[in-house]
Amino acid sequence: MYMNHTSLKVLEYVQYSDVIYDIYPSPRNFLKNLTELKCISNISPELLINLTQTCHNLFLLDVIIICHVPKELVDLITIQKNLKCFSMMIHDGPKDEINSIPLLTMELPKTLTRFIVVGGNYNISLSFLVNFINLQELEISFDFSECIESFEKLQDAIFPQLQILIIKCSCPRLEFLVKFLKNNGKNLKKIHIDVNHCDSEESINSLNLTIAKYCPNIRKFSTGFSDKDLETLKILFNNCQYLESIKFWCGGKFLNEKEALETVLKYSKNIYEIILQYQFDLKFELLPSELESFFIDWKKRIPQKPLSFVIIDSEFCKNSLDKNVENMKIIETYTKLGVVKNLIIRKLWNY
Repeated sequence: MYMNHTSLKVLEYVQYSDVIYDIYPSPRNFLKNLTELKCISNISPELLINLTQTCHNLFLLDVIIICHVPKELVDLITIQKNLKCFSMMIHDGPKDEINSIPLLTMELPKTLTRFIVVGGNYNISLSFLVNFINLQELEISFDFSECIESFEKLQDAIFPQLQILIIKCSCPRLEFLVKFLKNNGKNLKKIHIDVNHCDSEESINSLNLTIAKYCPNIRKFSTGFSDKDLETLKILFNNCQYLESIKFWCGGKFLNEKEALETVLKYSKNIYEIILQYQFDLKFELLPSELESFFIDWKKRIPQKPLSFVIIDSEFCKNSLDKNVENMKIIETYTKLGVVKNLIIRKLWNY
């Protein structure tokens, strides 16, 4: 394949098959204006060398690490002058070869504003993150809590510009996360923390109380509230007056729909988006009369804001709101009346 695109801004080169595509670049100014690159770590060394020679102004680099980190990729990172967003996903590889990751992270510019790491079941140190004091967005995802033990190294770190914190799949130890939020919660605008694997309902409640106390400026919030945490939710709405969007986990040990909706109605000030993510079967189903009562009262709110209603369905929940035909008819009615701005239904694995 011959490439001669000096005006190309975005390049995605992700290939998992055994088929090799040779890229023959123009010898001069090859992808000179490239600003975004997504690639796998075992990309052709020749291509990486060509990129290193001509591409010095990447803004975003997204790397899927397979087996190891080649020197040519490290060299490409080293010469970047404008890199702000970096993402790495560890896809596969022997544990000893994954140890080459620090060779990559130590060359990242300290001016990064966005960092995403999807570590899977690999235990990699996160201590290098303390150097990126300009971070505005941090996303961490590991399959098991044992893989995120190094979050301990971040508990005392200060990120004065951090606005978005996303922790998926497994949650760090509570004491580390609480201390991190105490240090960095003031400027956070968006928080997403998966708590499904937290040790206990008490741990979840303690985490939510910490967020309510130290993160007063959040606009978007996603986590779980146990069915014993109703008072904590009220405290959150009272302390976080700017909150506009909230995601509830429903089913099992989490709040049921009726409690969640009633609390939003009574205690929130600026909410315009409610997301219900179903994890497990509900102990109590939301009755159509209860849903209609919620919409009637929502219509009376001052100021009146049309509601965005998002349902994230799960195969593990057989009695979610959207599976009740009467409930869906009620939502359709209040959509036509302008009370509901839009209804979005997604599957859990696509969200």
